[in-house]
Amino acid sequence: MRYLFLLLIIALGLSGSTIKTKLLSIDYNTKTATIKLDKVDVGVSGFLVHALAPNHTTILQNVHVIAYDKNTKIATLKMKKFNGLINNALPSGTWKAVVGDSVELVFGYSRSMLIAPSENIYHRITKSVQTQWVHIDIFATVLSYHGHPTPLKEDFDAMNIASSVGLLFIYLDQILYTVDIKTFVILSISEAPLVQDTLQLPFYSRVEKIEANWWGEGSSELEAYEPYYFGLLKEYNPLNKVLIENIEKFEKGQKND
Repeated sequence: MRYLFLLLIIALGLSGSTIKTKLLSIDYNTKTATIKLDKVDVGVSGFLVHALAPNHTTILQNVHVIAYDKNTKIATLKMKKFNGLINNALPSGTWKAVVGDSVELVFGYSRSMLIAPSENIYHRITKSVQTQWVHIDIFATVLSYHGHPTPLKEDFDAMNIASSVGLLFIYLDQILYTVDIKTFVILSISEAPLVQDTLQLPFYSRVEKIEANWWGEGSSELEAYEPYYFGLLKEYNPLNKVLIENIEKFEKGQKND
C-alpha cells in the first residue's frame, strides 16, 4: 500500500495546472526556442501560442523541452508542426511566433491512460492514483480503427489528439513508468509490486478483439507484453539509466526462468 501511496503523490505532482510563460527567443532554422522557468523536466510537452489581437490567440507549434540549464533556468524547446485541430475545409494562416508570445506546458497532464497486463493491476492502479483516467477501451477502439493489434507510437499520438490525454502510465515488471504521451519521454519511475495472476495482450481492456490490417507495421498480434513495451520505451529513452537497468534485470530473470 505504501507504494501505491507514493504513486498518488507522483501523479498529483505531475498533473498540476498548465505552466504558462513567455517566449524568450525563437529560431525557425533549427526549430528551437527558449523560455525561462524555475524548474521543468526534459520531455515535458506543450504549445506555442501566438497573439493575433487582444483576446484572440492561435496555437502555432507543438513544443517539448529538450534541455534545461539549472543555473540560468533556461529551457530549450523543440518545435514541431501543430496538428491537433486540422480541418481541411478551413484556411490556414501564415503567422509566425515572436518573442513575447506564450508557451503553455503540461497541457492535458490531468488526463491519463494506463497500459496494464491484467484487470487486477489495472483496477488497483486506477483506484489508487488520483487523476482523470481515460479508459483503456477507448484506446483499444483507436487501435481497431487503425488496424493495429500491436500499438505503435502513432497510435498514442492519435489518442492524445482524440482524447486530450497528456500522461501515459505503463506497468512493466512491478514498475510503473509515467510518460509524456506526445514525446514518450519518461517523467518518473516508481515501484509498484502488485500481484499479476493473468496476462492479456496487447494490454488489459474490455474490448474482446482489436481488428487488424492485412499487412503493415502494427498489423500483427502482440506476442510478448514486457519485451515490446520495454523496447518502445527504450527507443525514446535510450539514455535513461534506470530504464536500462530494469530491462537488463528483466531479461536476466527471463533467462533464469
